[in-house]
Amino acid sequence: MHLNKGKTIRQCLSDRLDYGKNPEKTKDGQLISSFACAPETADAEFALSKREYFQLTGRRQGSDVIAYQVRQSFRPGELTPEEANRIGYEFAERFLKGNHAFIVCTHVDKQHIHNHIYWNSTSLDCTRKFRNFWGSTLAVRKLSDLICVQHRLSVIENPKPHGMSYNRWQGDIEKLSNRDRLCLDMDDALARKPHDFDGFLSLMEQAGYTITRGKNITFSHPRQKRNIRMRSLPEEYREDAIIEVLAGKRIHNPRKRRSPLEEQKAQLVSSLEAKQNQGRGHYYDLSIQNQITKQQAKALLYFQQHGFSSADDFGTFVESVESVKQRRDALSLQITSAEKRMNEIAVLQKHITNYLKTKDIYAGYRASGYSREYYEKHEDEIKLCKTSKRAFDELLPNDRSGKTADSHKKKLPSIKALREEYAELTAQKRIAYPEYYKAKDEYRELLVYQANLAGLFGIENTGRELQREPQQEQK
Repeated sequence: MHLNKGKTIRQCLSDRLDYGKNPEKTKDGQLISSFACAPETADAEFALSKREYFQLTGRRQGSDVIAYQVRQSFRPGELTPEEANRIGYEFAERFLKGNHAFIVCTHVDKQHIHNHIYWNSTSLDCTRKFRNFWGSTLAVRKLSDLICVQHRLSVIENPKPHGMSYNRWQGDIEKLSNRDRLCLDMDDALARKPHDFDGFLSLMEQAGYTITRGKNITFSHPRQKRNIRMRSLPEEYREDAIIEVLAGKRIHNPRKRRSPLEEQKAQLVSSLEAKQNQGRGHYYDLSIQNQITKQQAKALLYFQQHGFSSADDFGTFVESVESVKQRRDALSLQITSAEKRMNEIAVLQKHITNYLKTKDIYAGYRASGYSREYYEKHEDEIKLCKTSKRAFDELLPNDRSGKTADSHKKKLPSIKALREEYAELTAQKRIAYPEYYKAKDEYRELLVYQANLAGLFGIENTGRELQREPQQEQK
């Protein structure tokens, strides 16, 4: 992260860190952890360290790197947000070796839980900067994979050396490049099973391409500004590969196509209608009308595919939507209850450990007749023991009569039993999370279908409920 022109270091840091600390993405800040800084004032602390660095060294760079960020994602359903945050903290701790302050923000706004890990480019002693060495990206990935394997989480076995453009990652349905279009047309030609390479080129000519043979085979098309050489295409679309496919010596795997109607998320027809007649032109309004027709057709298709035949079945459809909501709420309650109990276990384990370490000293304090001299000598241990005993009164169940027994008489659960219960709750959460996200997404989609079908059938319906529901989900 570099210092932007026209902004101070503090402003730049605040802009970046505020995104990571977004309370809607981090459960109101519960999924934020940090080292050598406070999450609330991390931007100010990072900026202050850079001022001290300049005062100590006198060095200032023209394009200053003010911080670094790593994004660490996990397979949906494999772990809880709390576990993801601990893994992100462990990664930063091992990678930075305690030399730099860092903050770990775990986001749960998407199906895949992911960490945003930020660290200060200036060291804790303010005498040097982080050295972003050659091959640091590979080192980051290897360390992250190692930690995930140690926690029995999946990793990408064969990562690709290069990524792809955002539009292509979206599904090859928008802004396809001419090379992409050429490859898709070649897939169509091969699907028609030509007898030889000449037959294949003939089919490409029928698709509108002009083919030039020479030292290199080139394809041109009216939509292209430049010719495309066949040898510049991906390996499976080059001349020798196509010839092997036609000879039966190689299997061709065509690129996956995605239908815009199938991949496009359901949208409210009422929201699309509000965009019409805004003075943006005839073709814009026509495009909106096409989207409205597609959304209505998509909702009607879902309605019919699930056994509903007419508007008379709309009430039954609404009941099925409500059943999905109930399933989502039940899963949410299950996850929340498990998380609450896991937090109790973590606190209880800490207090049991502290109590076992200090109970003998406290017993000596009682045996001394609560001697002031003994108390002053063992003040920290006695206070720790008392704190643990008060926690037992709050966390451990009462006796059968409903009265709270004395803390020292309560039977403490074993650490082993608590760990086993914690592991069982973790396993339950891992199973429940993907089911919850699936039910949540299904319910949102069905609410859109419900509103769109109500408009299509002329039924007065739940537009207000539909607009309110996603806001509740986001909270």
